[in-house]
Amino acid sequence: MQYFVVMLDYGRRGREAVVDPEITRREVVSRVTSGEYRNISFIHEIVDQSVEDVTEAILTEAALPQIRPDEVGLQAIRRDHARDLRKHERT
Repeated sequence: MQYFVVMLDYGRRGREAVVDPEITRREVVSRVTSGEYRNISFIHEIVDQSVEDVTEAILTEAALPQIRPDEVGLQAIRRDHARDLRKHERT
C-alpha cells in the first residue's frame, strides 16, 4: 500500500495532517501547484512499512516556471491594448 501524508501548519491555530490513500503523487503535486496545500511542514510517502520524506522533491515538481517579462506573449498584450482602446471609444 502506498499513500502520502501532507502536514499543513496553520501557525497558532495548529497543524493538520492530510492522509488519503486514494491520492496519487500527481494529485499531491497538483494540489500544491494550485495552492490548495499551503504552509506545508512536510510531505511523507508511505510505502508498505517504510517512510520517505519527499517534501523537497514534490515542491520542486510543483514549482511554476519563472517567465521573464520579455517572454510574455506579445499577442496577448496587443489584444489587451485593443480592448482598452475600444473601451475608451465608448465613453
